[in-house]
Amino acid sequence: MDSAVVMNVGQSHAVEEPRSVDPVWSKIREAAQAAAASEPALAGTLHATILSQPRFESALSYHLARLVGTTEVPAALIRQTFEEVLAAEPSIGLAARADIAAVVERDPACTSHLDPLLWFKGYHALQTYRAAHWLWLRGRHSLAHFLQSRASSLFGLDIHPGAVIGKGIFIDHGTGVVIGETAVVEDGVSMLHGVTLGGTGKERGDRHPKVRRGVLLGAGAKVLGNIEIGACAKIAAGSVVLEPVPAGCTAAGVPARIIGCVDVPEPALEMDQRI
Repeated sequence: MDSAVVMNVGQSHAVEEPRSVDPVWSKIREAAQAAAASEPALAGTLHATILSQPRFESALSYHLARLVGTTEVPAALIRQTFEEVLAAEPSIGLAARADIAAVVERDPACTSHLDPLLWFKGYHALQTYRAAHWLWLRGRHSLAHFLQSRASSLFGLDIHPGAVIGKGIFIDHGTGVVIGETAVVEDGVSMLHGVTLGGTGKERGDRHPKVRRGVLLGAGAKVLGNIEIGACAKIAAGSVVLEPVPAGCTAAGVPARIIGCVDVPEPALEMDQRI
């Protein structure tokens, strides 16, 4: 049986939850309906991915599975994994909604709540990581690495499933982003393409950066080693950070140095890379 057919089995009689309790899902559906009406060529995929799905988690698992599945590990099996994760850990679905809200709020190229879910690879890689992280914590390392590898190949981001990443995360463009195994990224962080949260060499153990809430990581920034980037700090584009950065400070240069204090409460929300 075709994997797309298998993925939809049992959904035809699903009762949609009241949209008033899920504003993000309601806005996604409204945007999908408008897009289907204005672009008939996309109506089929919009119906399958969004309009025929009973809830946000179903749409997310369906779409990611279609992207990540392979001939050997078909989309139907991948979807079962995503749905297992989302059912077992409802906070992942909440984080995925918060990530969409972050993109809508911070990305001027985002036209609706539908865009991140369907088209933005930074969002796709982040949600694939969330499933892989759940598997990793339960010792299912092989499947977690499979999802990491697929996300890296498809989306151009490499996020280790052992990393700890909060909610309301915005990864703009996403190409070339690398997040290491022991990295921590707290809520509300924004990062652009080419950001690396890596180690400094062959050290083992806890070896990656700890990025606190509200930090803005500019395009191409490299933060290396088990160092802390304090809450609401700003790392300028192209910087190489080898030392801790205090909360509310701006670091720039190669190697980076502290050049002053940020002039807004949360740089991640402003997305202003100027220094």
